[in-house]
This record gives sequence, C-alpha cells and structure tokens, in this order.
Amino acid sequence: MAHTIKEKSKLLARVRRIKGQAEAVERALEQEIGCADVLMLVASMRGAINGLTAELMEDHIRHHVVNPDTDSDAERAKGAAELIEVVKTYLK
Repeated sequence: MAHTIKEKSKLLARVRRIKGQAEAVERALEQEIGCADVLMLVASMRGAINGLTAELMEDHIRHHVVNPDTDSDAERAKGAAELIEVVKTYLK
C-alpha cells in the first residue's frame, strides 16, 4: 500500500495519539476513577480510531478503486465521491 507509506508519519502520529489514549484508559482503571470518566476516555479513543479508519478507507478508495478527482467517467467519479462522504459520515 504505497499511499500509506507516503502518509506514514501522519498515520503513525495518529496511532501514537490513540496509544496514549489507551494508556490513559488503563491508568484510569488502575486508579479506579469514576465510570463516567472512563467512559469519556473510551469515547474519545473510539472517535480517534474512527477518524483513522475513515482516513485509511478514503485513501484506499482513492488509490485502489476510483479517484473522484481524476477519473474521466463523471458518473463513476461522482459515485466514488459519494462513497467517501458516506464513509466519513458513518464513522463520525
């Protein structure tokens, strides 16, 4: 997946932030903080994972299926752009 190599540093930074969030959840559980606080930490982590997933899926569509910015078939380009938006919306 050459496109992941091109964006390697950006993707690794996101993964490292998610790792930090997971460590925060672990510390919160070890310190027995309130369940509402733990749930908020987990929700933040889930949002970060969904954001990473959406970015990877968009890149996959653009590089391996159809790039709506460069495809000469207007209908196919429109479908790809719509699919990317649906993925982003679904993973919000």
